[in-house]
Amino acid sequence: MRPELTQATELLRRQTPEAVEEAIGLLQNTVYSFSMKVCGHPQDAEDTMQEVLFRSLGHLAKIQDPQALAVWLYTVTRNRCWRMRRKPAGAPARTLSLDELMPDQTELGRLLEDAAKTPEANLLDGEQHHLLHEAVLRIPAPLRIVLVLHDMEELTTEQVAAILGLQPGTVRVRLHRARLSVRQQMTRILETTPQAKDGASATGKRRGARAKPAQRPAECHKLFASLSDYLDGKVPQPACDQMRKHIEACPACVAFLRDLRAAIDRCRALETPCDPAVASRLRAILTQEYLRMLGLPGREKTRSAM
Repeated sequence: MRPELTQATELLRRQTPEAVEEAIGLLQNTVYSFSMKVCGHPQDAEDTMQEVLFRSLGHLAKIQDPQALAVWLYTVTRNRCWRMRRKPAGAPARTLSLDELMPDQTELGRLLEDAAKTPEANLLDGEQHHLLHEAVLRIPAPLRIVLVLHDMEELTTEQVAAILGLQPGTVRVRLHRARLSVRQQMTRILETTPQAKDGASATGKRRGARAKPAQRPAECHKLFASLSDYLDGKVPQPACDQMRKHIEACPACVAFLRDLRAAIDRCRALETPCDPAVASRLRAILTQEYLRMLGLPGREKTRSAM
């Protein structure tokens, strides 16, 4: 769970204009960022932020637990986003199977080559971070919402299940597919950039001269289907030890695991801030309305009494 929600809960307990305004600012950022990652349109995200926070004012004073606040806020925001969502350009017409989300023989070879890059070359990949949001919007909505809630909003599997009305096991399955999907979409987007095309032409001869990597063994295929649970520490012993032994002895699995981990880390680092002017105007209105509902003096009365 985002630390901002814990901080906002603590600030609201103080019931001072300054603390309330700061708390609402934190909640604004949370709702807007979540809406942008799910909807992808600034105007929709701003409208959602305004409606959700106005609807939530009466509940904020009653909620003392940050986890309860998270479930309430994300549930209301998710429902609003679902009503407003537009199908993003490039979104797949169907949900891909697990096999279609796995790297094929050619991609595993590319991942092995990329793993041999110098640290400086790998740093250049960070310049493509702004394309991640496009990749997130391209994956199917039922998978995207799980990815955003779990990896970007830092909620637990159980919290995501409560918000979406799913079983925890279903959340885990969708999360893994979502991670594989965003990794695949990011790869496809990067391959269409001018830098990627230049790099491909420059290394084409070297790649052509190399032998093709071996066909992916059945054991790798089985392991790839459980990588999210492995990365999140949810594989029980001794199965975890068996997976670790295989990974350490398989360069292709090491390369794919590194690429999947990089995709997850990019998702966790993605932020989509609201326009400061829009946020400031709405924050002032929400603060005054919240203080009025509690019968507390606003900023103007507090300053005049000093």
